Amino acid sequence: MNKRSSWALPYFIFMLIFVVMPLVMILIYSLTDGGGHFTLRNITKFFSDKDALSTFALSIEVAIENTLLCILIGYPAAWILADKRLNRSAVTVVLFILPMWINALMRTLATAELFTMAGVQLGKGTLLFGMCYDYLPFMIYPIYNQLSKMDKSYGEAAADLGATPGQVFRKVTLPLSMPGVWSGIMMVFMPTVSTFAISEFLTNNKIKLFGTIIQENINNSMWNYGAALSLVMLLIIGVTTVLQGGGDEAEAEGGTV
Repeated sequence: MNKRSSWALPYFIFMLIFVVMPLVMILIYSLTDGGGHFTLRNITKFFSDKDALSTFALSIEVAIENTLLCILIGYPAAWILADKRLNRSAVTVVLFILPMWINALMRTLATAELFTMAGVQLGKGTLLFGMCYDYLPFMIYPIYNQLSKMDKSYGEAAADLGATPGQVFRKVTLPLSMPGVWSGIMMVFMPTVSTFAISEFLTNNKIKLFGTIIQENINNSMWNYGAALSLVMLLIIGVTTVLQGGGDEAEAEGGTV
């Protein structure tokens, strides 16, 4: 127990029980039928299920729209927060992160109630508003973190060489902040695709996302097909993570030239 590696044992056990085992169970259920026999029918069923495919396409559409909204609102906010000339107080940063301290379900219920009180009809517009409200801090913080640790001498050197403020932003600030942008995209896009509670409360279940399909199958004891849909989501997350990692390496290489 005196070895430093021994202190990692509780974390290893925790990950084994609550991370590795659930993933293994998803894989087993998705590749077996109700009798426990190996089958690929659950996977192929997804590609032939028109309702699931249309819901998946809608989820991707909503996720792209929500991610773009979060970038359009979050990047300027992060840039202002990271600029010491415009923001000298750490309290402002805390105010942007403060909503993350409240349970997401409580925020969603409160947002739905505000729309109801205002007489706003629930639909795609309210869904995007609620998602942007819920996930905006996850876009702001990584961009703010990247901008805060950026070496300001690059921008100053570009300005000394005659670059305009717009050119400094396009050719120096924006490229160097892209790792934070990609992190924000990952933290917003994938949860948006797989969410179900937000769409249920902010559209009165009129709009179903991919997470809702998974939830319905699990609730109806269709464990195998629900696990197959979850496996599809995991594969998408894995592929996008690998691609995003490659993008980060390229950005890092570009920044050292």
